[in-house]
Parts: sequence; C-alpha cells; structure tokens
Amino acid sequence: MRTRQVELEDAAALLAIYNPEVVETTVTFDLVARTLAEQEEWIRIHQGTHPALVAINDEDGIGERGARGELIVGFSVVAPFRERPAYYSTVENSVYVHREVRGRGVGELLLRDLLVIAKEMGFHSLIARIVGENHGSIRLHEKVGFNLVGTEIEVGRKHGIWLDVVEYQYVMEN
Repeated sequence: MRTRQVELEDAAALLAIYNPEVVETTVTFDLVARTLAEQEEWIRIHQGTHPALVAINDEDGIGERGARGELIVGFSVVAPFRERPAYYSTVENSVYVHREVRGRGVGELLLRDLLVIAKEMGFHSLIARIVGENHGSIRLHEKVGFNLVGTEIEVGRKHGIWLDVVEYQYVMEN
C-alpha cells in the first residue's frame, strides 16, 4: 500500500467509499450522498493548501478504480478548522477507509502520511472531530498520537439518534 495526492479522476472511487457512510452510518454528519460533480469540486478544493491523499492497493485486487486504473482503498484530508485568520495553522482531518480493507493498516498509513504533509505545509495542530460511537476511528487517532481534548454532547442528529462528538488533537513537534 502507498499514498499519493488525490486527482480529479479519483472522484468516482472516493464516492464509492464515502457515500455508503453518508447513507448508512453516522461516521459523517453529511445527510445526502454527494454527486460526482460535488466530489470533483471537493477534489479541486483539496489540491492546494488543504490537501487530500488516497491510499492505493497494489496487493490483492480490492478497491475502487481511480486515476491511472489504480485501486483506491481510502482517503484522508485536511480542511480549515475555523475561518478566522488566527486559526490558519490549525486544520481538521478526516480519514475514510474502504469497508473491505478495514483493520489492515490503511487508515494508519493515510493518517501518518497526512501528518507528514501537514507538517511540511506549516500546519501546527490537527483536530479530529469523531462521532462518539466510531471506536475504530478513535483507536486509530490514539494510536497515531492524537489526544482527547473534549466531548461535545448531542451536537448532531442522524438516523433519529442524537450524537456526541469527541475531539482529538495532534500538535506538531517543532
């Protein structure tokens, strides 16, 4: 497995990984599946200052076809944390892994590589906002060195359920 920066031709593969999470789970607070045009715009936004990575599976034929025919099994991204200028050096991160390869280190590879890129780009702090019931994502972030900094109680509602969000933070070493 390896990572690379996202390309526009990866849009359909990302949709195949992300949209089932939107429709069937609470791991994202999006309520409506993205269209191909929306995913392409998302990629355009994340080809600059706030990059996204994809994980490529070169091993066992599992994944969704992306650019160059590669099999994509996950993606990670940093996004602005808040709009005000003093927050510029802090970003929020997300990681999504294809259901068929969870538990194989894809999320860890994506998150560790994302931390390297974030540091190279001059970001100082990463924030992960994780729905409280997503124990896999919580374990992943703790394994990579994120620390729990707070819990927001019943801040989201999806599938008729009130949802808590736990907030984890990673501060770059100087």
